[in-house]
Amino acid sequence: MLQPYTTTLQNVTRGLLGTFMVVAGTGHLTFARQDFQAQVPDSVPEDKDTVVLQSGVLEIALGLALLLLKGKNRARMGMGLAAFYVAVFPGNVHQYTHHISAFGLDTDAKRLARLFFQPVLIGAALYSTGALTVLQKSK
Repeated sequence: MLQPYTTTLQNVTRGLLGTFMVVAGTGHLTFARQDFQAQVPDSVPEDKDTVVLQSGVLEIALGLALLLLKGKNRARMGMGLAAFYVAVFPGNVHQYTHHISAFGLDTDAKRLARLFFQPVLIGAALYSTGALTVLQKSK
């Protein structure tokens, strides 16, 4: 894997995204725990609170890794974070399709708009870590 070069804008984006992940993960464990439970699809076979706690720990770890990793590992982290965002997308769809109010998303229009934000997070994870460049050069 190539060692990606990242620009100042990519570094700032990565810092914001990493901080966002640490805060969101902390929210899973504390102040937003019930809101996050609203996103866990009913089809998940685990207890919703357990899923929220586990995903919170994972989000904190992903955020810290995003902030601290360098070089090739940073690009790998970007790919992993993008995959995580894809994996949690069904929770956002669940919140929309079941008309569940959480995080101030109290209308279907707001919940639908949130669905379009997920690709932005995926793109930010790939862009900010240099993973997009690595993926393009590996073709």
